[in-house]
Amino acid sequence: MAKNRDSHPNQFAFTFEAPQPATLPAALAGMDARIARTVAEALKHDDRDRKVIAAEMSVLLDEEVTKLMLDAYASQARDGHNISFARMCALIAVTNRFDLLDRELRAIGAAVLVGDEIYTAQVGHISSEISRLQQQLKSLQRMNPTIQRNRRK
Repeated sequence: MAKNRDSHPNQFAFTFEAPQPATLPAALAGMDARIARTVAEALKHDDRDRKVIAAEMSVLLDEEVTKLMLDAYASQARDGHNISFARMCALIAVTNRFDLLDRELRAIGAAVLVGDEIYTAQVGHISSEISRLQQQLKSLQRMNPTIQRNRRK
């Protein structure tokens, strides 16, 4: 069961459920407000001053990000001040809130693996391939073909 992010801000709520792609009409309606809430959540659960977060984002992006910009991005009422994807990525990297990125990407049918977690996914993929090949081997063994060369009758 997923943990509540408010009570365990460092716990990544991992799920094995495959996310479903957003294909229905209006599936992403209200996404700007949702992203603003996500920005606000990332900022709220970081103990650092927003000026520090903005400065770290500025370094990553090599462009200025200010506290006022972060305030605007976090406000659902300021629909003309949406965060760019590049700045959202910088915010996620600086606050280390990959769980929030995962949550938003699941809305479109994707999921996030962070760092060495890719190896866990690779282990699962290899295990799946081994299982598939073992089934194929068993199927061929049931046929039990005999290879005979140069037979004389």
